[in-house]
Amino acid sequence: QVQLAESRGGLVQTGGSPRLSCEASGRAFSPYHMGWFRQAPGKEREVVAGIDWSSGRSYYGDSVKDRFTISRDNARNTVYLQMNSLKPEDTAVYYCAAGITPRRIVDMGRRNAYDFWGQGTQVTVSS
Repeated sequence: QVQLAESRGGLVQTGGSPRLSCEASGRAFSPYHMGWFRQAPGKEREVVAGIDWSSGRSYYGDSVKDRFTISRDNARNTVYLQMNSLKPEDTAVYYCAAGITPRRIVDMGRRNAYDFWGQGTQVTVSS
């Protein structure tokens, strides 16, 4: 079994640049990719970003391109999400996810590409 533990989000001002982290633990953890999704109240869960664990190639949702950056530390089994230029519409619960079957980069935007999910962490952007 794999456990994913996100760092605490919190309250951030518009324009802020917080970083989320997600550490994976569990026996023989070896993902093919990891990612971040988010869900705002009354909305569908949407992809934020995904990253290929081996190559580091990444995928971004349209709403965060050029503002957010996903990265990983393979040795620490940790994925990061650097968020820049935050807007109130970025307010959501952010979820970390891990996939253990190979996927194309473009498929990292799909929820069904991921097998394990974290509990989520709230990020609130004040206007």
